[in-house]
Amino acid sequence: MAPKEIPVIWLQGGGCSGCTVSLANSAFPSLRNILLDQILPGAHVSLLYHPTLMAGQGEGAFSVLDDTPDGGFVLAVEGSIPEKEDYCTIGEADGREVTMKEKFLELAGKASLVLAVGTCSSFGGIPSGAPNPGEFRSAAEVAQANGVKTPVVNVPGCPPHPDWITTAIGEFMLAGDAGGVALDALGRPLSIYGQLIHENCPRRAYFDEGKFAKKPGDPECLYELGCKGPITYADCPLRQWNNGTNWCVGAGGPCNGCTQPEYIDEVTPLYQKLPEDALPKIGEVKSAGESDE
Repeated sequence: MAPKEIPVIWLQGGGCSGCTVSLANSAFPSLRNILLDQILPGAHVSLLYHPTLMAGQGEGAFSVLDDTPDGGFVLAVEGSIPEKEDYCTIGEADGREVTMKEKFLELAGKASLVLAVGTCSSFGGIPSGAPNPGEFRSAAEVAQANGVKTPVVNVPGCPPHPDWITTAIGEFMLAGDAGGVALDALGRPLSIYGQLIHENCPRRAYFDEGKFAKKPGDPECLYELGCKGPITYADCPLRQWNNGTNWCVGAGGPCNGCTQPEYIDEVTPLYQKLPEDALPKIGEVKSAGESDE
């Protein structure tokens, strides 16, 4: 029996293509496995359009987006979406420039799921930082403001770990729809963003003992050097990066909070200590999706 095809259309808006680079560096499954093999038994991801990875270009490649049927495909969005029309055109049709916002709204209204890949798409990220002349917004904000009802799953990170992207797609495929995926209050998969960095950090004992690093590279807790681990939800300490080689804190640098909606304006200066009222009380930390009731 032929595997079920899950078509994916990938659009790129305001960003740096770092999310695509991260996905291309996936170790297991590799990008080749993702594109050619069954990502789950009986299910195969069919990447119909990706402006960076595909060989096709020009109006012929762009016209693929006009042939998408209603429903049955995942719209992956990398980068935030500008409200200003003179920012971020992504192609041409009939001799005119097509904006990211126009094409996003057209496709999001037909998709079965919008996958916001990276912090720019999930929360606005660096392009939406002050003064934000292009009025960049997250995919969910633009969808909601324009009456698009398609569910949005956020996979933030600057960039997100490649495993996070494939995990989110895999969970959606297993569930059959976005309603079956356990999400936190910010639309992130709980399997990835269910715990604070601070909860699993190997330097947590130093924090509890009040032993803090004086400079990057010191072995103690990096809280006083601006570590945002106490307010950041992700599994970096457990999963690690570069095929499990290392991660930010392991390399001697503080967590910069890149998976959070506060990134970038509210976590800067990056090497400045968090205000005391931002620090959760020990033993009272709740996952982002946990209710107070």
